[in-house]
Amino acid sequence: MDTTELREKLKPRIDFLWGDFTLASGKKSNFYFNGKTTTLRPDALNYAARIMIEMMRPNRPDRVGGLTLGADALIGAVTALSFDLGMPLEGFIVRKEPKAHGTARWIEGPELAAGQRAAIIEDVVTTGGSALKAVERVRDSRPGVEIIGVYALVDRLDGGREALAERGIKLASIFTRDDLM
Repeated sequence: MDTTELREKLKPRIDFLWGDFTLASGKKSNFYFNGKTTTLRPDALNYAARIMIEMMRPNRPDRVGGLTLGADALIGAVTALSFDLGMPLEGFIVRKEPKAHGTARWIEGPELAAGQRAAIIEDVVTTGGSALKAVERVRDSRPGVEIIGVYALVDRLDGGREALAERGIKLASIFTRDDLM
């Protein structure tokens, strides 16, 4: 199945709500894309992961990761499917706070090494804050890792693309708010 067909199958599975919401960025909104609900559905997660792998393929990342919790399901699915799709990717998860015991690590997963190319995954991008936290944590703790871009399920078109671009990072999304509303 090509990505156009996968997008058409995924589109009705995006969990969209009207109401009064406070977003992770602190912004108020009368609509909400629930990325966690979407990516915890087996069909939607499979479609999204397959599309993201194809979106990343031209840039040939070595690794894929993002900030916990929004990226967790996508990271797992992308890493699992990437092997079957001929582009094996190791994953990593960026913590919001360092682990308080054991290794006290900010980044979990096989060690990121200088010279590797990493893609950051997000479920929903609003202001780009979560993606930027992941990017900055990787850059600060793993010098020499190249961030090839941020890949998102949905771009709310609320300034995230521009905030990432200001730091030299491209955003590619499966859908934008306009595609879904």
